[in-house]
Amino acid sequence: MSEEDRTPEKRNNGLIVAMCLFFVVGMTGMSFAAVPLYRIFCQVTGYNGTISRTEQFSNTILDKKIKVTFDANTAPGLDWAFKADQPSVSPRIGETVQVSFTATNTSDEPVTGQAIFNVTPLQAGAYFNKVECFCFTETELQPGETLDMPVVFFVDPAIIEAEETKDIRVLTLSYTFFEHERPVAARVSEESGSNI
Repeated sequence: MSEEDRTPEKRNNGLIVAMCLFFVVGMTGMSFAAVPLYRIFCQVTGYNGTISRTEQFSNTILDKKIKVTFDANTAPGLDWAFKADQPSVSPRIGETVQVSFTATNTSDEPVTGQAIFNVTPLQAGAYFNKVECFCFTETELQPGETLDMPVVFFVDPAIIEAEETKDIRVLTLSYTFFEHERPVAARVSEESGSNI
């Protein structure tokens, strides 16, 4: 085989290598984007019991009530006591309600936490609207500090119109607090006892 016959094969191999590298770089980028994109998708659609965030109140309040129960948890490794101040409320559908949760840092050092949340049954998540919530931001508690954290929400009246949600009478709003990751430099500094 002459040198001229091998040139197209070399070009084809180079193209295949370039395409593989492009694919690997693209998939790596997509893996980093997957979590934020999934979170946005869930917040927009209410998929997987994710609650909608809104800055306005409901204009319609129905005579029909719905029971909302509360579930408060902490992830392993987070030394906080976390609870709802009341086990449930029964607002009218569309009525704006404020409830409170309490968190206490039981450790001997400052800890920053972040809460994740969902609503069950999952199909009702799209109709649960939060106006204000501690879960929108990180929460830092000093050793022994207790913080009262409000949640302002309403259940969209459209919940009684949708076929999959019209018979729902009880919703559960569930929170789990996780320790927010500290920067690597801070962790290394704490472990080595040095100041960086």
